[in-house]
Amino acid sequence: MFNLFSSFKLFPSLHHWSGYVICCSVCVGYNNSSRLPVLVSATQKKLIKMIKSVSRPSINILKRLSSTALSSQLEAETINSPKLSKEEEVLKHPDYFNVYNLFTVRDLFDARVHYGHKEGSLDERMLPYIYGSRLGHIIFDLDKTAEHLRLALNIAAHIAYRDGVILFFLRGAQNSHIVERTAKECGEFAHTRIWRGGIFTNANKQFGAVTRLPDLCIFFNTLNNVLLQHTAVRDAAKMSIATIGIVDSNCNPNIITYPVPGNDDSPAAIEVIL
Repeated sequence: MFNLFSSFKLFPSLHHWSGYVICCSVCVGYNNSSRLPVLVSATQKKLIKMIKSVSRPSINILKRLSSTALSSQLEAETINSPKLSKEEEVLKHPDYFNVYNLFTVRDLFDARVHYGHKEGSLDERMLPYIYGSRLGHIIFDLDKTAEHLRLALNIAAHIAYRDGVILFFLRGAQNSHIVERTAKECGEFAHTRIWRGGIFTNANKQFGAVTRLPDLCIFFNTLNNVLLQHTAVRDAAKMSIATIGIVDSNCNPNIITYPVPGNDDSPAAIEVIL
């Protein structure tokens, strides 16, 4: 309830108004349903209109001020924020090279990536990646294989994007032609023969000059035979070279930087990963 007589206290300037007669109290409100019929002169109408319009301009002004302050703050932050380089923008994107869509779990299953060695040859360090066994053979959890493979592909893509040197490894004549062909198509390097120890750790003496070591080593099998680990895996770990490796059920995944659990014997499994 807003009494017109109280307006003289709230609005001292109204004392300068003249020529109006106050007949009764007038209810002033935006949601007031009980309005009393009153005798209002033309001057009173101007007075009531002025009183009603007092509260709204303050709200509108506050809105304009707040929006102006917010826009000014955003402009200042935009001006002061450092511009990101192309490499930094690539790093901020979770899947800049779209490697997550290169394959599906069904593709891995059709290539027999889930098929491991016999139960008796299982390395206990591979247990987190095992789904179970069937007919005496280890079965990999392809959901975990897909997760690790996507991470490994993303790492390889980032290194290749920055002109890093990638070296492919495979021990065995059965699938060596697949790896060598892929390395040639990518403009990278491959080693499918016997690895001599010290090539990484003593490269300057081995080659007689300062030698650039690879930025990433990709192993399509991490064992020289059934029992012995590939010598280059150990040498790469000594020189802090990042490694990606397909680790079968009889392998040790701990020394590989980005292990990919799966079948490392089947040509179809290697081709789907390549």
